[in-house]
Amino acid sequence: LADGQKVLLQRAVSVYEARGQYQLIVRAVELQGVGALQIAFEKFKQKLAAEGLFAPERKRPLPKYPQRIGLVTSPTGAAIRDVLHVVHRRHPGLEIVLAPSRVPGEGAAGEIAAAIRLLNDLASSPAFSESGESLDLILLTRGGGSLEDLWAFNEEVVARAIFDSVLPVVSAVGHEID
Repeated sequence: LADGQKVLLQRAVSVYEARGQYQLIVRAVELQGVGALQIAFEKFKQKLAAEGLFAPERKRPLPKYPQRIGLVTSPTGAAIRDVLHVVHRRHPGLEIVLAPSRVPGEGAAGEIAAAIRLLNDLASSPAFSESGESLDLILLTRGGGSLEDLWAFNEEVVARAIFDSVLPVVSAVGHEID
């Protein structure tokens, strides 16, 4: 704890009868405001930055007119409907290769990372590249939600999968429907 932080306390009050003094017994402390998750996230970002994961020279250039993209998202969520609607309206010839993944919940981070690796493997496979086409980029998307709902995208396994990806990865996380 540091001076000036807002906290939520789980406490009990008792009386020390010998002196007639009240005692406040703190059983648990939860950070408020920025919160514990945000503090953990900031420390995590600092760690990855120190390793060079966010270095500008590591960013992959985006194609001006992609022809085929890999899509990592839930096959049943609002995000996929939004992506398909926008693609149909703005670039109907764009081919989409779906790598389905849970996006919230237990195990979602591992599935997201595995889907990114799968699309990279697919793009580099001889059978896929013999067709003369490959994937131009990966779009990683899901709808909005609380910090906890979106936490899978802040996991180290996802950050490292993006870092290791040969294909550029574009994030569309936390958008509004349509």
